[in-house]
Amino acid sequence: MRTVAIITAGGRGNRMGQDLPKQFLPIEDKPAIAYTMESLQKSPLVDAIIVVCIAGWETVVQAYANQFGITKLVGICEGGATNHESIENGTRLAAQKFPPDTLVLVHDAARPNLPQFVIEDSVRVATQYGNSVPVIPTAEVLLESEDGSTSARVIERSTAKRTQTPQGFILSDLQQMQAEVDQRGIQPKAPCEMVVLCGKTMHLSRGSEKNIKLTTLEDIDIFRALLHAQRSPWLKQSSTNSQE
Repeated sequence: MRTVAIITAGGRGNRMGQDLPKQFLPIEDKPAIAYTMESLQKSPLVDAIIVVCIAGWETVVQAYANQFGITKLVGICEGGATNHESIENGTRLAAQKFPPDTLVLVHDAARPNLPQFVIEDSVRVATQYGNSVPVIPTAEVLLESEDGSTSARVIERSTAKRTQTPQGFILSDLQQMQAEVDQRGIQPKAPCEMVVLCGKTMHLSRGSEKNIKLTTLEDIDIFRALLHAQRSPWLKQSSTNSQE
C-alpha cells in the first residue's frame, strides 16, 4: 500500500494578524511550510506529497520544494473556500495519481514540528483499522460555555481528547465520506469530524504536545523554542513520551 500525504495550506491565517499567510511566515531560516514538508519527506513511510495551497502561491510552494530538497512532492493544487473543500481538492488530485486503496495522510501545513513517531503511529493505526487521528490527553479542566463568558458545566477531561494531524484514511473511503457530507450540505471542520458525522468510528493514534499548530504569535514563539530545545539528560523517560 502506498502512502500519500496531503498538506493543507489553503488558509489565510487571519487570526495571526500578519501580512503573510501563517504557513508561509519565515521562522529562523525557512518558511513554516518548508518544515512541514521536510517532516513528511524524512519519513520512510510516506511515498508522495501533495500540497493544497492558496491560489497564486503554487510557484512559491514549488520553489520551496526545490530549495529544501522535497523530492516527494508530486502535485500542487488550489485550495477551496473552507478546509473541507481544500481537502476535497487534494483528494481529487490524489485519486488522479494513485489507486483507491492508497493510504492518505491529511496534515495541516501550520503544524511544522511533526514528530516522526506521530507519522508512524498514524500510518500503523490507519493501516490496521482504516483510519486514524493523532490525539493527546487533556490536562486542563474543561468548561463548556454557550455565551463565551459564563459556564455552568464541566466536561469530563478523562474522556476528552485533543485531535491533531496527520489523520489517515483509505483514499476510496475518504472520497465516499466527502460525497456523503456534500450531499447532506455539511461542512465538517476536520476529517475526523466527517467520519463521526457519517456514523463511523475514528481510531486513535499517538499525538504529541510538540506537534503544535501555529495559530497565534505565541505559537510561533513556542515553535522557535522547540527548534532549539534539548531535553536534559538526567530527566527520566516515561513509556508514553520516550520517542518525543
